[in-house]
Amino acid sequence: MGQCYGKTIPSVIDDGEDRPTSAVADRPPPTPSRSAVKHTPARSSAATSPWPSPYPHGGGASPYPHGGASPLPGGVSPSPGRSTPGRKFFKRPFPPPSPAKHIKASLVRRFGKAKPPLEGPIPEDGATEGDGEDQSLDKNFGYNKNFGAKYDLGKEVGRGHFGHTCQAKGRKGDLRDVPLAVKIISKAKMTTAISIEDVRREVKILKALSGHKHLVRFYDACEDTNNVYIVMELCEGGELLDRILSRGGRYTEEDAKVIVLQILSVVAFCHLQGVVHRDLKPENFLFTSRNEDADMKLIDFGLSDFIRPEERLNDIVGSAYYVAPEVLHRSYSLEADIWSIGVITYILLCGSRPFWARTESGIFRAVLRADPNFDDLPWPSVSPEAKDFVKRLLNKDYRKRMTAAQALTHPWLRSENHPVPLDILIYKLVKSYLHASPFKRAALKALSKALTEDELCYLRAQFMLLEPNNDGRVSLDNFKMALVRNGTDAMTESRVPEILNTMTPLSYRKMDFEEFCAAAISTYQLEALEGWEQIASTAFEHFEQEGNRVISLEELARELNVGPTAHTILRDWIRSSDGKLSLLGYTKFLHGVTLRSANTRHR
Repeated sequence: MGQCYGKTIPSVIDDGEDRPTSAVADRPPPTPSRSAVKHTPARSSAATSPWPSPYPHGGGASPYPHGGASPLPGGVSPSPGRSTPGRKFFKRPFPPPSPAKHIKASLVRRFGKAKPPLEGPIPEDGATEGDGEDQSLDKNFGYNKNFGAKYDLGKEVGRGHFGHTCQAKGRKGDLRDVPLAVKIISKAKMTTAISIEDVRREVKILKALSGHKHLVRFYDACEDTNNVYIVMELCEGGELLDRILSRGGRYTEEDAKVIVLQILSVVAFCHLQGVVHRDLKPENFLFTSRNEDADMKLIDFGLSDFIRPEERLNDIVGSAYYVAPEVLHRSYSLEADIWSIGVITYILLCGSRPFWARTESGIFRAVLRADPNFDDLPWPSVSPEAKDFVKRLLNKDYRKRMTAAQALTHPWLRSENHPVPLDILIYKLVKSYLHASPFKRAALKALSKALTEDELCYLRAQFMLLEPNNDGRVSLDNFKMALVRNGTDAMTESRVPEILNTMTPLSYRKMDFEEFCAAAISTYQLEALEGWEQIASTAFEHFEQEGNRVISLEELARELNVGPTAHTILRDWIRSSDGKLSLLGYTKFLHGVTLRSANTRHR
């Protein structure tokens, strides 16, 4: 049984060729009998998903060392311009540049340069020979230095690249004789400033977040000359991965719901605080006991980070089978965790990985260009609601994925027995609505009148969490107090409350539920629904009656923040008969112009 694991053991490709997949968890590699789940190749979607990538912030392919080697194998590139064209006067075309060089550079920054094998006897633990950079690093964390006086270490229960985990018991105080888990991280293996900062951040996140029912409880952090010790609660029920294997690789829908509810609950909590986990996988969820109904706890925040509401991350971290497409494009946010939950749910329901290949390069190719298989057994017997749930988490366009809070209101999981948490997405969308033009707000109000009951259920829950005033309306104070009620030290660290500064227009007025619905809906997420065409058609009927008006090409271009070169495209959006937006123009206007058309934007 393992309590917490350190960083993933990275593997590096020197020549860009496919290699067998290495261990993606920071633990001893599994034996063949522990291959986790069946290997079901995903269905290719290359024919229906033209390149370049749909990600609006993605700047191209990125290296990806954690849990895998090269993220983009030969022949897979985010745009046609990345591949080196063939030369007719050579016998063979130039190969595309290998991403391995970038991977190696990233690994060196995080882990330090690999050292040649030492001849002679293996040095004592902690007595390694460091280079100049290692010796100049400050490895004093400022933690308690009396670990031995406070805790008795027991047997080892897990081992990783940076250290190992042991059982322990407190020697005095409130923790006396309490079973504990201690993650021991070797200072000798902290060979770069980044690796030291990773440890500091892990302790800071655990300390700030601790307290949620499904998050491992943090007790203490200590250090001595050789190690850092992170003291946490001991979870003796084993990993979620082990439970999946013990059930023959899959769960029933009802049992899977219990697991997914717990995962979404803790991830929604983390996301509201401005923390992205970045390594969600079955190995990082532990049960508190061996009982079948034991609670799960999320562990291992070694790759986690604080993230501001509008920030995009580009760090190269994660585990191969669970990595989101936008991570490979090196521009991602909280939605990357949602993709990982989608992969876990897929495995729970069918016992197969949605994206699988014999090599790491193949895995990444599948993540980028293939669709999950929902045709083979047991999917025909899985409920339509469960399939829709997984598809809405595994949407390759991160803007169309549900958030963790939204997923808890999905028909597959919806229940009055579990509360819906406050969603930070509400704040982002309301902020954008408040700064939108009157014409855009009119378009969104029309769209809100066409929402289905499923979507209204989520919005109604979020509105009630703001605790509307007696008049049934909310102001900026309601948004502020909702954050205060749910805030932790992590929320302050990630500067989430700063989003309130951009919502100042609400200081002078209030918003009723009807307007809140218009402000808090995401067009991108609605586009992912099977009934989107009907929703858009109904919304356009409302827009024709209440908001559509004559608009010139120049004004429409200003609304969309595009230049004159886009006029030829926008001309098709305006009806020649009356100069108003057509149905096509209305849906396109709601969607906006993506960065794929960035060359038409004002510079």
